[in-house]
Amino acid sequence: MALQGEITLPGDKSISHRALMFSALGDGVSQLENLNPGADVQTTRDALINCGIQIEEKKGIVHVQGGGLRPFKQPDQALNCGNSGTTARLMLGLLAAHPIHVHFTGDRSLSKRPMDRIIRPLQQMGTNISARERKYLPLMLNGRDLWALDYRLPFASAQVKSAILLAGLHAKGETTVKSPVFSRDHTEQMLKAMGAKVKIKGRAVSISTLTKPLQAITMRVPGDFSAAAFFITAALLVPESDLIIRRVGINPTRTAFLQVVQEMGGNVTIANQEEHLGEAVADLQIRSSKLKGIQIYPEQIANLIDELPLIALLATQAKGETVVNGAEELRVKESDRIKAIVTNINAWGGKIFERHDGFSIEGPSRLKGGKVITFDDHRIAMTMGVAGLISDTPAQLDNPNCVDISHPGFFHELRALSN
Repeated sequence: MALQGEITLPGDKSISHRALMFSALGDGVSQLENLNPGADVQTTRDALINCGIQIEEKKGIVHVQGGGLRPFKQPDQALNCGNSGTTARLMLGLLAAHPIHVHFTGDRSLSKRPMDRIIRPLQQMGTNISARERKYLPLMLNGRDLWALDYRLPFASAQVKSAILLAGLHAKGETTVKSPVFSRDHTEQMLKAMGAKVKIKGRAVSISTLTKPLQAITMRVPGDFSAAAFFITAALLVPESDLIIRRVGINPTRTAFLQVVQEMGGNVTIANQEEHLGEAVADLQIRSSKLKGIQIYPEQIANLIDELPLIALLATQAKGETVVNGAEELRVKESDRIKAIVTNINAWGGKIFERHDGFSIEGPSRLKGGKVITFDDHRIAMTMGVAGLISDTPAQLDNPNCVDISHPGFFHELRALSN
């Protein structure tokens, strides 16, 4: 059944994390509307409260009482980051220069994800961090005075870049991070809008020591583009669909997926574009389309990383071969997403072939549906939920509740549009 109508999505998860954290350094009360309601962002909210930040919600608007330059207090318990890599990595940078001792923990999945990519540059700035096997949670941060760093990232990572820049807010001198390719720029854009001294030159971002608190903000968080991608995929694949997604974030460092689906032949149009606090927002209209296979190259991966499972699904219905290379970072997400998507699509009759750094797919294929191994990964669960709209039988997820990490109510919204 076709997807018809309009939808407004929960706030962008990446922006929600940052809006909460940066507001803690503000002068006065920040008011944040449409924060992402998922468990990951709640984890960040809880972590900040545990570090002495006053946060309360009134009539759907979250109020954060900024504490100025040095707002954080000694937490009386470990900061449990749950499944949120963003919470763990960005909070490490945010707290690194404060004179407190912080024990970071996480769930089983997060405790398998490497933190050494954050630990190494922060230690070069003078941070004292000890971690299990020198790279895994749990870890202990002992905050201290920091010095600036000029750091070249070995690979593009918005989380690593952001952690270093946040540490640089309280480091002596100017901190610079250089990326091999462009990655999400929410951190530098929001900090700049809030009054931090930020310089952006190509793929290099520099930040100077804060000499006064950030400006408090009033913000409606744009709809999450990563969430929108699931509805875009569904509308492209389900025949006779015509869907409008209102006020979704279209930050150019996040929307490579739009370029890919348009290259595949997808009918997506952008309207009513505006900008707020450095973030572009627009309405998207998506109509069902006939697709063709394409090649995706390593330099495209950084800004496609969350959407690659969806590209695999689109490719099963596209004419010809789709090849994804340079995506080894998928191996260390909430699950090994290369293995996860290959396992499930193969089980449903798709022609997908695993590579060490990606996959190739021959399409179009008829998908039979049925059982899904989610690997407790919200993006795998949501991708296969969308796949169930075009399969012979519905998707039967072994853990549908894992989507609550980012988008509670996802399946309800998907059903409502297809009724």
